[in-house]
Amino acid sequence: METIVRGIIVYIFLLIIFRINGKRALTEATVFDFVLLLIIAETTEQAFLGEDISMTGSLLLIMTLIMLDVIMSLLKQKFSLFEKVVDGGPLILMDNGRLLYDRMKKERIDEEDILETARELQGLQRLDQIRYAILEKDGKITIIPKE
Repeated sequence: METIVRGIIVYIFLLIIFRINGKRALTEATVFDFVLLLIIAETTEQAFLGEDISMTGSLLLIMTLIMLDVIMSLLKQKFSLFEKVVDGGPLILMDNGRLLYDRMKKERIDEEDILETARELQGLQRLDQIRYAILEKDGKITIIPKE
């Protein structure tokens, strides 16, 4: 039972940490991010298992995490507010050609991030060519050019 409680606590903790860290953090993984993820995984494993390193404890933990993931998915499907809290929603970063710096700062996105995406996806070179820039809930930026 202790393994299940530890699993639930660490699962919720990691959800909160990654949610606070922002959407872009998960899509722009660097070598540092990868190493950090490995360290988090190792630390999480120790938090999950504690002194119990038995096969039964490990299997119980895996089943608990899978069940938590299924429950989270079902809750997100049933309650849109729950999905918005857990996953967030699209966020407009540029509205009708005007950058919304407060939102950009909150998500740690700068003009160069928007321009880079505009060049890659639309072939646009300048901010004045962009009508909307939207940060999607998966961390990608959608660009809608001016006509």
